[in-house]
Amino acid sequence: MIDIAVFVSGNGSNLQALIDAQNYGSLKHARIVHVISSNKNAYALERADMANIRADVVDYKKLGQAAAEAKILKLLKTSNPKLIVLAGFMKILSKDFIEKCNAKIINIHPSLIPKYCGKGYYGLKVHEAVLDNHEEYTGATVHYVNEIPDGGQIIMQKQMKIWEQDNTPAKLQKRVLELVEHKILPKAVELVCSQICANAFPKAVNYPGRGIITGCTPSGRKMFAYFIMGRSQTSKARIFERSGNELAIKLTKQDPKFDSSLILYRPVRIFGENVIVTNGDQTDTIYDFLSEGKTFEEALRTRTYEPDAPHYTPRISAIMTPSGYKQSILKMAGKYFYEYEYKPGVGHLIHTYERFYPSRDELQSFIGEPREFAVSEDLDLFSESLWKELNENYRVALYVRYYEQDFVNYQDRLFNINEVN
Repeated sequence: MIDIAVFVSGNGSNLQALIDAQNYGSLKHARIVHVISSNKNAYALERADMANIRADVVDYKKLGQAAAEAKILKLLKTSNPKLIVLAGFMKILSKDFIEKCNAKIINIHPSLIPKYCGKGYYGLKVHEAVLDNHEEYTGATVHYVNEIPDGGQIIMQKQMKIWEQDNTPAKLQKRVLELVEHKILPKAVELVCSQICANAFPKAVNYPGRGIITGCTPSGRKMFAYFIMGRSQTSKARIFERSGNELAIKLTKQDPKFDSSLILYRPVRIFGENVIVTNGDQTDTIYDFLSEGKTFEEALRTRTYEPDAPHYTPRISAIMTPSGYKQSILKMAGKYFYEYEYKPGVGHLIHTYERFYPSRDELQSFIGEPREFAVSEDLDLFSESLWKELNENYRVALYVRYYEQDFVNYQDRLFNINEVN
């Protein structure tokens, strides 16, 4: 269940649509925990009160934008929502707020973006512009919020035909609200929250260690992601570095007393149409076996878990081909192999550790089979969401690659916690 906060400024009919959807059970993955209004007289506050939802007022006129946003951030720390929904919130959030906010933010806009959006297009002004330009259709759009007003990725959009009786902005606004906004906002919130749930590590997984995701986007683009985390100073001093179409791990500073043989390796190698991703030097073992005409499984049966007592870190591996992908984990309990066909919008995540117990410096190995993981079509959205999901006290580096349909050309994103000179 994802806790959400709803930002409002006026009547709050979209807030009511969300409350109704929650009461009717349509919001299966979302729960409204906080309402914040920029207007102390907003009827939306009464709606929140009747639904027993916490509500706070932040007076922008009295505080100014910077102080108002600082107050909102402080309030959000007490309710800790994972999603913020702008539902008739008549303020533009600053880039600084968006970057500091520890939640995804979505907005509903009363037009078919990219038409009639951006600065100056809000409330009745949108509907005035639609009528002035004699549009045949209008509608509404739910989108992610970034530093560009109405410029974030579109989540959901629905259009409606304009009738002759929609001859004033107020009449048109009323129909767009009732026939479009109140319908798509709950659906979009449920969609986003279900994706957040699918992409979240279980609460018990406070330190996943190293992890691999392989799968494909909703349109069928093959993808993989690989991340590393660290606890020691040397482990935290690593960076990812592109090496042609492969990937290497380097140290930003050396410790002669530290054995770095288990933390420096090539996590990504390419052999023909095979993409190999692993958490250790078994990448090279798999590559060598493939070059001899042997298989992924044959290669890994010659290897075991890492000799890093007392943790005995599992070796995790994946191989992608144009027709499907396999994953494997080698741990003290045995050697396990999993095989998957590509399924639109779905990936599988496997990682090294299930839990870290700091008080006794103990790491529990990964349990069970690889978990399904929702894959977004948007590379930036997926990469940034995954990076934020990793515990900021331990995350070190993340690499994500989306292939084009030819499984040769690709786009990628690379995150390093350490600066690269």
